[in-house]
Amino acid sequence: QVQLQESGPGLVKPSQTLSLTCTVSEDSITTSYYWNWIRQPPGKGLEWMGAIHYSGSTYYSPSLKSRTSISRDTSKNQFTLQLSSVAPEDTAIYYCARGPSLNEYDYWGQGTQVTVSS
Repeated sequence: QVQLQESGPGLVKPSQTLSLTCTVSEDSITTSYYWNWIRQPPGKGLEWMGAIHYSGSTYYSPSLKSRTSISRDTSKNQFTLQLSSVAPEDTAIYYCARGPSLNEYDYWGQGTQVTVSS
């Protein structure tokens, strides 16, 4: 059973950079699939932020592209999200997810709450 686990700070100050890591077990992020970051602000729907393909190629939501960076550490089987210049509107539950394409997801992490506040 594939497992994904998000980790990172739960509180980030405005204008700082949010950094989250997704640790994957029972699968390799270099073998197949897209490895995605998705978020859900309070009271709103899911928002796809971006993904890293098993080849290392990255894809970003146009609305977040200027502030988002996704990278990976293959030695640890982890991929990381960095979101710069955060604001209170970036408060959300952040999920990592595996998918066979950019808009399909078959395994999800449990999600991690990130609050942007001074």
